[in-house]
Amino acid sequence: MRLDLIPQDKKKKKRKSSKKKKKKVLHKQQTTPPRVALSNLFSNQRYPEGEIFEYLTTNGNLQRTTAEELRHLSILDNMDEEFLNDYRQAAGVHRQVRQHIQNIAKPGVSMSHLAQEIEDGVRALTDHQGIETGDALKAGMGFPTGLCLNNVAAHWTPNPGAKEVILQPDDVLKVDFGVHVSGRIVDSAFTVAFDPVYDNLLAAVEAATNTGLKHQKSSRKTQEAGVDARIDHISGAIQEVMESYEITLNGKTMPVRAVRNITGHNILRYKIHGDKQVPFVKTQTNQRMEEGDVFAIETFGSTGKAYTRDDIGVYGYGRNEHASAAGLHHASAKSLLKTIDENFGTLVFSRRFLEHMGVKNYHLGMRSLVQSGVVEAYGPLVDVPGSYVAQFEHTVLLRPNCKEVISRGNDY
Repeated sequence: MRLDLIPQDKKKKKRKSSKKKKKKVLHKQQTTPPRVALSNLFSNQRYPEGEIFEYLTTNGNLQRTTAEELRHLSILDNMDEEFLNDYRQAAGVHRQVRQHIQNIAKPGVSMSHLAQEIEDGVRALTDHQGIETGDALKAGMGFPTGLCLNNVAAHWTPNPGAKEVILQPDDVLKVDFGVHVSGRIVDSAFTVAFDPVYDNLLAAVEAATNTGLKHQKSSRKTQEAGVDARIDHISGAIQEVMESYEITLNGKTMPVRAVRNITGHNILRYKIHGDKQVPFVKTQTNQRMEEGDVFAIETFGSTGKAYTRDDIGVYGYGRNEHASAAGLHHASAKSLLKTIDENFGTLVFSRRFLEHMGVKNYHLGMRSLVQSGVVEAYGPLVDVPGSYVAQFEHTVLLRPNCKEVISRGNDY
């Protein structure tokens, strides 16, 4: 029918009806498992802020050198609305994905299934599948999925082709994964246990992490994790809280011990570990927290020696940005390095990530890259057999006027 033959009043009705259709469009709800991009759940793409703490104290007397001050001001310039929105989006993705994992992490589930659900969820919710060249650098997984059982403290992931590991009723499982948006990484972890005998272990570590995030009393002074806070004071307070808890296993009562050789850390853009560390035990350091810093405040508590060693196996790989690739001779190594640079940069990645992209026959090239020092390989960290380790972790942004625990949720 020709539009110019329709009476004017019907033309208006047609336009009105079109407007009504637009009003019927509803915001999508998240699915189970989570597969709806977070940007589709927030029409204005403004994401909820984390937990906000006003600073309790300020130190106006702290003096920085000119070079430090210039570097610091440069960091603050980058902590703009885009920075905050990227971090809040990554945190929102983390919360929704981990909620699903908490629902399915039950005895009988395989570690490879949990890892796949985490990685599929993160890629779907960030709306970046990480298959096309460079897409994984825009948003997606911040580092390999960590699924560590019992005495394995950190850095274990299910690798393709390896023997399947099944979650057991008496296991203590640590789930540690990262989400990044434009290289802004949210790093957060939690622990799951099914036997109430481990309740105090989990409670000790969660309390210690919250101590590191919030406000503590050490033997010397009240100290908070925030601008100009001394890291050694925070470390001492973390240890004091964690080791005030006891756990009884097999009729023996023992204190929960803070792991001595793993630390929290600051996070840089596209780099999960910066140059600042936050130990869980009292230490001596002059390092302070500064405005503009992003920290992963994490703690590990153990029923064992509370000292980890490297174990066999590979968790992930990371590009050594200071190493020259000039000495590489194998074509397979050169090709693989090109893939790494184009898709991960300085993000730590796993074999699962490579195979997700369709990379094949990479083992020889990877061996060459690791041997030449161009790529670093990371293995699991374990305490003594028979011990149990728990972990809790949050990412906190040290904004100029407040600190924002960006990854905080209703769960932990």
